[in-house]
Amino acid sequence: MADPLHQFQIQKLVELPDVTVPGLGLVDLAITNSHVAMTLAFAVIVAFLAAVTARPQVVPGRLQSVGEQLFGLIDNLTESIIGHEGRHYFPFVFTVFTLVLAMNFLGLFLVFTATSQIAVTATFGALTIGVVLVIGFAKHGLGFFKLFVPSGVPWVLLPVIVLIEFVSFLLRPVTLTLRLFGNMMGGHVALKVFAGFVAVAAVGGLGWLGVPVAIMSFGMVTALTALEFLVAFLQAFVFAVLTCIYLNDVVNLGHGH
Repeated sequence: MADPLHQFQIQKLVELPDVTVPGLGLVDLAITNSHVAMTLAFAVIVAFLAAVTARPQVVPGRLQSVGEQLFGLIDNLTESIIGHEGRHYFPFVFTVFTLVLAMNFLGLFLVFTATSQIAVTATFGALTIGVVLVIGFAKHGLGFFKLFVPSGVPWVLLPVIVLIEFVSFLLRPVTLTLRLFGNMMGGHVALKVFAGFVAVAAVGGLGWLGVPVAIMSFGMVTALTALEFLVAFLQAFVFAVLTCIYLNDVVNLGHGH
């Protein structure tokens, strides 16, 4: 339990028979702590939205106000970044935002944080770029490749600029993946380390230094916990902002909005 990385280990909670899937081979269907965390996040979102929309009132209560604030936040975000077509992509951005937000926040209360697993954040990154590619080719066909050819660039520099733009585009899912993964994992590791200092000092392992070390470490744990709540929201918001920026690139290809 003193290992700060122990909290990120995938553990099987319910054993289920393996299944052979053509093209994938043997697939382990066991229910893990990661499955439970993601399923619980989904259930919390559904329950929250159901409660918000169950009895809408002209003068909203606290729960409805929170729901309207989240809805308005993403609605304004998509419209301000993507433009007049932004509302078409609101459902996707809102879904990604709420899922990441729910998993981030639940990780502060549960033992396991789903977004601290690079496989989970990579899935979000790949899904986002996949949607961007589908929309780009659906709207512009082969004209999508104009994304890599900025206007006004001297023809001498064009090959270098195209290469840079193309590599930059390929790195987008990587940056989406690593940013969310790194922030969530790093914060939880720091919390566990300082919590370990409190535990060591509390059992007398540091002698007379135990009291000041315990007090300072507990203060750091409290401050880091508050910071983690802020980071949990900011990382979900940043993911939504970047998703809108990438969508804007292909929706308003070379025209802005």
